[in-house]
Amino acid sequence: MTATGPELARGRPGSRRVRPPRRWQARGDEGSATVLGLFLVVVVLVLAGTLIEAGNAMAARGHAIAVAQQAARAGADKLDLTALREQGVVRVDPAAAQAAATAYLAELGETGTVTATPALVTVTVTVTRPGILVALLGKQAVTVTGTATAAPVTG
Repeated sequence: MTATGPELARGRPGSRRVRPPRRWQARGDEGSATVLGLFLVVVVLVLAGTLIEAGNAMAARGHAIAVAQQAARAGADKLDLTALREQGVVRVDPAAAQAAATAYLAELGETGTVTATPALVTVTVTVTRPGILVALLGKQAVTVTGTATAAPVTG
């Protein structure tokens, strides 16, 4: 009779002891999964930070464009009334338009440049917002600009 199962494990006389097969062990790879995991965590954090900063910059740019549009409209509302009454020509009063657009920017606490001609009012607004994660790169703020143009419309 041949020993099987538990009898083999007990080492009965006449039975030979069979060792379980050795499991494969990689001797040089200990800790490599930890390094890979840490690398992937850093990559994900960098990508998340980039997305957050890009969103912050996009929001600032949208705000700058919206303010520039409103300031340009405020300037385009200032018509040259003398030319309108005497000649029937609709055109912007450049001095009044520049003053109105600049006053609108000052009311909102924004900075920008205003250029006014009899046909168009162009406003460029510069918005600076504090960075969320760019401070890690040595930058304290995100600065963007937005430009808009308005013209008087009749009808």
